[in-house]
Amino acid sequence: MRRRASAWEVAREVPDPELPMLTLGDLGILRHVEETVTGGVIVAITPTYSGCPALEAIRDDVGTALRAAGYADVEVRTLLSPPWTTDWIGETGRRKLAEAGIAPPGAAPARAAGPVPLTLGPPRRRLRCPRCGSDATEELSRFGSTACKSLWRCGDCREPFEHVKEI
Repeated sequence: MRRRASAWEVAREVPDPELPMLTLGDLGILRHVEETVTGGVIVAITPTYSGCPALEAIRDDVGTALRAAGYADVEVRTLLSPPWTTDWIGETGRRKLAEAGIAPPGAAPARAAGPVPLTLGPPRRRLRCPRCGSDATEELSRFGSTACKSLWRCGDCREPFEHVKEI
């Protein structure tokens, strides 16, 4: 049991390649760690979305960290069900995002099972600026540096900032 807990701690502290201020534990994508009868480790992760371009880098980074911690046989599996949601980001992760100047997501929208409805039209919400706290903000682009972020600007401090979209 002690070895499994140690493998969990090693894997949870691996930084996310796209949001390096967050760990896999902060993001909530680390699902479980299992020790095999031969002393190997199986790690399960759920990507932020099924087409996440960082998935291969995350797998490699988890394997590298666990091998460096003394685990010779490491397997990293991908779980797509249940799908990841921004609600899995913990309070520490949300705080770290804000400290890095990225507006953390709010609560993910509740959706019924089945197809995701397409909603057209401009966004109606306002975000709080992670730099000055103002809510006089506007969305500049629905897509930021990655597909899971949008680009915003504060009307008071005039600084641009990214926002992690609610999923």
